Amino acid sequence: MPWHIRKSLKGGFNEIVGEDNEDMEFLEFGILKLAPEETFEFETEKKEWAGVILSGKCTVSGEDFLWDKIGARPNVFAGKATGFYIPPNRSARLSADEAVEVALVKAPSDLDAKAWLITPDEVQVKVVGAHNWKRYIHSILDTRTEAARLVVGETFNPPGNWSSFPPHCHDKHQPPEEVDMEEIYHFRLLPAQGFGIQRIYTDDRRIDRLYVLQDQDTVVIPEGYHPVAAAAGYRLYYLWMMAGTSRVLTPREDPNHAWVSSAEAIVKEL
Repeated sequence: MPWHIRKSLKGGFNEIVGEDNEDMEFLEFGILKLAPEETFEFETEKKEWAGVILSGKCTVSGEDFLWDKIGARPNVFAGKATGFYIPPNRSARLSADEAVEVALVKAPSDLDAKAWLITPDEVQVKVVGAHNWKRYIHSILDTRTEAARLVVGETFNPPGNWSSFPPHCHDKHQPPEEVDMEEIYHFRLLPAQGFGIQRIYTDDRRIDRLYVLQDQDTVVIPEGYHPVAAAAGYRLYYLWMMAGTSRVLTPREDPNHAWVSSAEAIVKEL
């Protein structure tokens, strides 16, 4: 199946990476678009679900939780996200208080956890890199929240900047050096007519792919290094979702480019 997915988003639930995707063992991903007062009801069944509100406000409810009018930004570039986690074997309802767009991520789980709301104040922000590989990483669903597999966050590239750089991968289970985690990126650009670039490659170049990224594109990353660059003049955003047999984030840098990390402290002094 293609790793680079370009799909027009319509009203309702837009499945982007489904259960039938041969390249993903765990992750499923889609985007829900609702008009005001529309609703979406779902059963989590044998999967844990994470939601990230991309824009708008909604109310999410279930048997033991009610999150009223959540969401605090008109678009992904306008502040920190609101997110939520719903464990397996639950019924839930999402109601649009205004036009709303919600990213929904799923992974298999049998964990009897509680449902969680992650507010913008609880999103952890970290500045990573320097100079033209500086970016801003927002951790939304991480090890602070009990879950079986999912880790979810957002990355913001300033115009012309790189992220996921130095290139890193996490496709082999070789702890403590590296832990296998598959990943999906979903992109947005500001202004929307901009573009970005993503390369996915392996050490032996068995895989070496280059994608031109447009607004609302999605890329699945079952393996390989996966750096991203934003075109000059355009801010680039991506929602990233990871899942594996554990929730340990231990990437391995490409040794050919690892020196860039060592140079970071020097660059910051200039």
